[in-house]
Amino acid sequence: MASDDIERDDRTPQAGGTEPDYRFTLANERTFLAWLRTALGLLAGGVAVHQLVPSPTAVSTVLAGLCVALAGVLAATAYPRWRRVQLAMRAGEPLPPSRMILVLTGGLLTLIVAAAVLLAAS
Repeated sequence: MASDDIERDDRTPQAGGTEPDYRFTLANERTFLAWLRTALGLLAGGVAVHQLVPSPTAVSTVLAGLCVALAGVLAATAYPRWRRVQLAMRAGEPLPPSRMILVLTGGLLTLIVAAAVLLAAS
């Protein structure tokens, strides 16, 4: 298979299409930064649970691990989401759906259940 047959997206978020209204670009950037802030908050929560829970149990270790894992997933997917939205705005296409909202909701629900178990066990 020739390299010309491989379909790649070489577009950059700043090239091609028409320049979107700067307010939409800034809103997209704020959303990206909000995902990163959420990831940092989850990371801090995981570190706090690991360091501050007296006599750590399996539940507290799982809770800390889930916080850190969810933080990693959010941080890893924030930029690709920002890029897809930016490209869609430049091309005048509908905005792509986000599966991360479902992942974040499920992850937070899991964290809440783990925290409730930790509180009940203490």
